[in-house]
Amino acid sequence: MYRTRIAGLFATLTVVAVNAALAAEIAERLTPAEVKATTSIEAGPGTSGVAGMRTHVLLGDPAKPGIYTIEIEVPPHTTIQAHHHRDDRAATVASGLWYIGYGPKRDETLLKELPAGSFYTEPGGMGHFAGTKEQSAVVRISGFGPSDTVYVAPAPASHAANVTNSGHDPIVLRQPVGRDPGKTLTALVDCAPGEASPSHRPAAACLPT
Repeated sequence: MYRTRIAGLFATLTVVAVNAALAAEIAERLTPAEVKATTSIEAGPGTSGVAGMRTHVLLGDPAKPGIYTIEIEVPPHTTIQAHHHRDDRAATVASGLWYIGYGPKRDETLLKELPAGSFYTEPGGMGHFAGTKEQSAVVRISGFGPSDTVYVAPAPASHAANVTNSGHDPIVLRQPVGRDPGKTLTALVDCAPGEASPSHRPAAACLPT
């Protein structure tokens, strides 16, 4: 009994210590100037891959397990087609005007104008589309990686190489399952050799080999 209690206490203290260490690792404070000074890339995991956009990784790594925050700089007249991500994400508009809508296909009538200070979400697997008009926009997005980007239709040539077309509809990266509001869609995923159905994704179907 005594040993059991000691073992339990030790396990609890270990968990507390690990959580404290993780919290210390992700503690971050950045001024606008410091955010601007971070290295920017054109595209990466969890981004739309549209040419001309710049991405700053402010926290974590969207390609790895764990919390992350990215900031995207979107120039005027940018069009982002319908796509989705595997993780649930929340975002705020830091500056400019941002337009976003939900659904498996881009529909200009469903776009909502979001000025600076606005908040919105990107539920995992839910199709959404976005962009800018005359004004640019800066948007900050947080999620729990690893993230990805899945286009519901072939990505335009203007999209960067981090978006890979599979030749199927919907296009799938790293095995997410897509859905639009109120309806579950069947996604095509990569399966293990000889696997008849994707055991890791019951609602999906295997890509033809």
